[in-house]
Amino acid sequence: MNHKKLISIFFITFLSISTLSASAITPLAGMPPVLDLNDIYSADRAGNLGDVVKNMPERVYVPNHSGASVSVIDPKTFKIVKTFKTPRGPQHVVPSWDLKTLWVNDNEGNYLTPIDPMTVTAGKSIYVHDPYNLYFTPNGKYAVVMAEADKQIVFRDPHTMAIKKTLNVPCTGVNHADWTKDGNFFVVSCEFSGNVLLINTAKMAVVKVAKLPTFKNAKPMAQDVKISPDGSTFYIADMMSDGVWAMPANNFGHFTLIETGKEAHGIYVTRDSKTALITNRGEGSVSVLRFADNKIIAKWKIPGGGSPDMGGISADGKQFWVSGRYDDVVYVFDIPHGKFLTKVKVGREPHGLAIYPQPGRYSLGHTGVFR
Repeated sequence: MNHKKLISIFFITFLSISTLSASAITPLAGMPPVLDLNDIYSADRAGNLGDVVKNMPERVYVPNHSGASVSVIDPKTFKIVKTFKTPRGPQHVVPSWDLKTLWVNDNEGNYLTPIDPMTVTAGKSIYVHDPYNLYFTPNGKYAVVMAEADKQIVFRDPHTMAIKKTLNVPCTGVNHADWTKDGNFFVVSCEFSGNVLLINTAKMAVVKVAKLPTFKNAKPMAQDVKISPDGSTFYIADMMSDGVWAMPANNFGHFTLIETGKEAHGIYVTRDSKTALITNRGEGSVSVLRFADNKIIAKWKIPGGGSPDMGGISADGKQFWVSGRYDDVVYVFDIPHGKFLTKVKVGREPHGLAIYPQPGRYSLGHTGVFR
């Protein structure tokens, strides 16, 4: 083979590799750049409140699913300071992508109710069919409604909630989600069928479908989804397997179980990005997962048991607030000391509470997933 041909082959190969590499790291169009490729949560450090939220009063917003209301708690006094009535069946309180609004998901009443967190006042509810959960694409272009009963993911205008595209999904109980580091894809859990979906963000299309493994003859029940700080691993909580499945971001459908406790449900990244707090709803505890080696390093128990479900971490990183789904209370844990702190009585069947404001540049939704 002559010298010129070798050079030509090398040049073409180099261009191909370069193109593939560039394509692999090109982020979703319009997404704010990742500040630290080794830690996608680097903007979420304790006390790092942006200009949009820094003057908002710190409050805990608790949707009482069977009580058709939202209890508002002052976290400094642990007292309820306000109560909003909502349409039937509020599930989650969700921060908007631009951080300016909290949306109450009233899926049984078929409404999204806005709350202004600056004034702590509710606005006029918007008709949205079956909004069980709510997310936002990393570029802020779409609100993503998880219409659980409809078996749909509905992409909507993030402000008016007008429908832009309806995606029918091949599973039941479409529920929670989180995005890849580059924002190009997101993983969605399907609670009742035990599936996970890989969705192309820009194309708004299902790319792959996988089934969680059966563990100890228990039919999987997929719950919360969260990606690791370095973007290498997705964690999917599974209530029936009593743990979280670790799935490599570059190997969709390959799962390894990390046992945490009975009925693992919610997953929350701590402010230092070193650990995740996992609620075990069936045994009244919170497990602490260390990202460095995927080991459970502690378990915090609620005295007398309980039903910890969904919640959030305080802006200073010191407290974990989580709803007691079947006990009509909210639990508070002391994160630095690793222990249960107190409980607050709220309405009937509290679900996805949000403590707000939070650090971060923008919200991906749910009860507060920030980047």
